[in-house]
Amino acid sequence: MSEQPAQGQHSALPKHPERGGPVQYPTLERHCDVAVIGGSAAGLAAALQLARQRRSVIVVDDDTPRNAPAPHMHGYLGREGTAPGELTRIGRAEVLSYGREVLTGRVTGVRRRDDGRFGLDLTGGHTLVARRVLAATGLTDQLPAIDGVAEQWGHGVIHCPFCHGFEVRHQRLVQIVTHPLNPPDPLFRHLTDRLTVVLHDRTGLDKGVVDALAASGVVVEHNEVSRILTGPDGEVSGVELGDGRILDADAVVVGSRFRARADVLAGVGLTTTPHPTGAGDALAVDPRGETIVSGVYAAGNVTDPSLQVLPSAAQGSQVGAMIAVSLAEEDLRNAARLSGEEADWDHRYSGIERAWSSNPNGTLVHEITDLAPGRALDVGAGEGADALWLAEHGWKVTATDISGNALAQVRAETVRRGLAVDLLRSDANDPAPFGTETFDLVSLQYGSFKRTPDQRGLRSLLDAVAPGGTLLVVHHDLTPFSEPFDVATQTRMYDPEAFVGVNEVAVALTADPETWHIEVHETRPRPPGAASTHHVDDVVLRATRRAI
Repeated sequence: MSEQPAQGQHSALPKHPERGGPVQYPTLERHCDVAVIGGSAAGLAAALQLARQRRSVIVVDDDTPRNAPAPHMHGYLGREGTAPGELTRIGRAEVLSYGREVLTGRVTGVRRRDDGRFGLDLTGGHTLVARRVLAATGLTDQLPAIDGVAEQWGHGVIHCPFCHGFEVRHQRLVQIVTHPLNPPDPLFRHLTDRLTVVLHDRTGLDKGVVDALAASGVVVEHNEVSRILTGPDGEVSGVELGDGRILDADAVVVGSRFRARADVLAGVGLTTTPHPTGAGDALAVDPRGETIVSGVYAAGNVTDPSLQVLPSAAQGSQVGAMIAVSLAEEDLRNAARLSGEEADWDHRYSGIERAWSSNPNGTLVHEITDLAPGRALDVGAGEGADALWLAEHGWKVTATDISGNALAQVRAETVRRGLAVDLLRSDANDPAPFGTETFDLVSLQYGSFKRTPDQRGLRSLLDAVAPGGTLLVVHHDLTPFSEPFDVATQTRMYDPEAFVGVNEVAVALTADPETWHIEVHETRPRPPGAASTHHVDDVVLRATRRAI
């Protein structure tokens, strides 16, 4: 495709590190089968299930997981003691390996469209359109207003005996009771014989439970807590009571109230309901994970605050399967076999105006000037500027694209110019996506195809190059876009890690030196007249397949 965008709205992002000007991303609308809000255990597990059913999934995550303060998670079979961030990294990598995207950003609202699908509004002015929505947004802990609790939350101040109890066994433990919905927990009494319970707020407490603890030898203090104390090493050292006394402590137990993160669903009429414990609220779902709004599902702590990471992931996996079933049943009723990937790209090329300029890519023109015309394959042809230019210069061209709308524009232009270009609607991950013919030139100019665990698309791309033929891959240098940004103001609308990139192609070629000779692999400025506002440098890879 010719990579110079037509005029449109843009949203600001960080400055380019070398040129100093603001990097601009176009404001985009993307389409998928399922939009997942939240990229922790439940959301990623659901995305993985759906990816393996060939459903297009886009996860949007703002990196605010509930368990972020905790250094480790426990009770997760096979991942015991893993840091929460490490589990997320592994889960993302598994989802990305199937070509499904995890966008860094934030969903600000969900609404039902006139066509029955859902529109998700994202920061930066972007939109995501989906057939189904899964909320895996989790919850927010509302901590008591005691000095030091928030600062030590997840470290020296804990709340769950299953999450943290073993690590504080046999230690000096002070449990602060702040409301009747989090009464003294007898589980901690079994973990340590040095437990002290402080009744900071005795309102509504079951006196029988308190008396039983005291009778068993647990020290019970009827006093308010002023603050949590820390030592020189920053670790919890004690609890200061309202009367000035200090209780020595190695760790503190405090129960929290909680609030489900469901405000984003208000636009489809969803609200939370009080949790049976009375300590907060949750989003009600049926056994399939579907809310009262058809097509909107939920999983994880947003539905049940008691879930640890493992059952949250299990619920996400189950709900992901139920969403896959609902989509399959809907497609069966409509006698359709829809592709979310095709829908995304068809929308991209659905406008009257061209998405890109009509100029061929300058790097293509530069790199093939010394090649004799022959058979050429343009992979991800888009609106066909490169394919048309090749045909005008004597090449016998086959242009492929996943989008029928894009190929229709190429077809119209070939008729207008009187050119012959073979058009093939295919995805690089289809079986035999380029037919059985091989080509003297295979060109992938800013083309994008999703990765798969078996690397089918990459193998098909390389297999399409004839002996003695040239492979030319040109893509954006993504270095500037690794810089951090504020998800409150922007969402990055593509995840490059879900796509086969130029460097991955280079690795495959380097691993087979008897077949491939790499002639060029470098980063260079975009050719004049082709640079867009949001991509300024190219990575160019040119290689030849050795003749037999």
